[in-house]
Amino acid sequence: MKTLIIVIHPNIQKSITNKRWLEELRKYPDSFDIHQLYETYPDEKLDIRKEQELIEIYDKIVFQFPLYWFSSPPLLKKWFDEVLLYGWAYGSKSGFKLKNKKIGLAISAGASSDDYTPEGVYGHSLKQITIPFELTFKYVKANYVPFFASYDMDLNTSPEKIEKSVSKYMDYLNSFD
Repeated sequence: MKTLIIVIHPNIQKSITNKRWLEELRKYPDSFDIHQLYETYPDEKLDIRKEQELIEIYDKIVFQFPLYWFSSPPLLKKWFDEVLLYGWAYGSKSGFKLKNKKIGLAISAGASSDDYTPEGVYGHSLKQITIPFELTFKYVKANYVPFFASYDMDLNTSPEKIEKSVSKYMDYLNSFD
């Protein structure tokens, strides 16, 4: 069964890391289907039913995005608010369409991993920062797979660093099975 990769990047053409991850994913069309939210909805007006139907097809889903003000780009928050509806994602006997689906996050973070520690610049780990996502997935009874993160992506965009992140990302995705 393929994995759905939902890419949420407001300017993928100017991206280095997420764009390279996307290029790698496209090499494996038998394993991954890619859904780019900003490309699909440049006006940010979501087709709720279409999104729900897409999610229902897959048992493995990864949300890929750059860390954006210690969260995700705004279109992902809008997606959660509008797609994960009562009666479909939670709250009724006919709901829970995400129940038992494996869901994870693939995050590119500009700062170093040391910055995301209690002693670091931000005083919190990325695990703490992503708790709202984990709780959302738990609330809809999905199986949350701990996130993948590639750190230091603003300061070190050497080809070696990018390729190392690609390899680790692919290992993460292959661990979903």
